[in-house]
Amino acid sequence: MPRYYFDIVDGQGRSHDHQGIEMADQRSAEIEASKSLTGMARDISPIGRHQMSIEVRTDEGPIFQAFFIFDIIRLKPLLPQTAAELGF
Repeated sequence: MPRYYFDIVDGQGRSHDHQGIEMADQRSAEIEASKSLTGMARDISPIGRHQMSIEVRTDEGPIFQAFFIFDIIRLKPLLPQTAAELGF
């Protein structure tokens, strides 16, 4: 089975996966990267723009990237009491 490495890229920089995980195929690695991004997204602040990705590679080199981008674009101004009610 091939070994897949999951390098994390976010606002703090790049974290290289030196260990990797043996997986059956690329589709399994894509599912793992998606699940990892979902978990990372749960930990971000709901305020501001956030972008993160997982770059997946094998011993032969990079094979794909999975991205997560979160942003709020306000179409109307935020009312001050709304933010306070939400606890932010």
